Amino acid sequence: MAAALTGDTAELADLLRATAAGDQRAFADLYRRTSSKLFGVCIAMLRERGEAEDVLQDVYTCVWKRAGGFDPARAAAMTWLITLARNRAIDRLRQRREGPLDDATMRELVDDTPTPALSAESSQQRIRLERCLDALESRQKSAVRAAFFTGATYNELAERCGVPLATMKSWIRRSLIRLRSCLEQ
Repeated sequence: MAAALTGDTAELADLLRATAAGDQRAFADLYRRTSSKLFGVCIAMLRERGEAEDVLQDVYTCVWKRAGGFDPARAAAMTWLITLARNRAIDRLRQRREGPLDDATMRELVDDTPTPALSAESSQQRIRLERCLDALESRQKSAVRAAFFTGATYNELAERCGVPLATMKSWIRRSLIRLRSCLEQ
């Protein structure tokens, strides 16, 4: 299974490189293979189908224009794409300044049915991420989730948790370092 996932990662990287060169077929294939996953990220963060669709369109416009900026040495293709989707969704959240998405609501949201390979990869990644998140202290885990899924700023998180801004910045920074270390194992 790991070899298949590595192959998918390499294929997505190849599709991004071809997209950067203006290959419309590669771009269409990239969209077909990744759109359900990226839509899931958008809908989980935005909670409104119409807005998620708008953001997804914006993400792929950005991919078409900026695919040349993808560097496989810095991140896997899917990680790069998810980061774009997440950042666009955060921008949209900040525009409307809606309340944070709680864990219960987040679990109720359903993603479009992904392909079996994406489902397996996503499931394995989610299990690893959840295991690593569970290793964090409760308050730091909540802060990281809020920062990632709602786009909350350090100031907003510090206010919600009743801690100084510097403390919140340290929590997030240390938590992300611990998560990265855990995920790399």
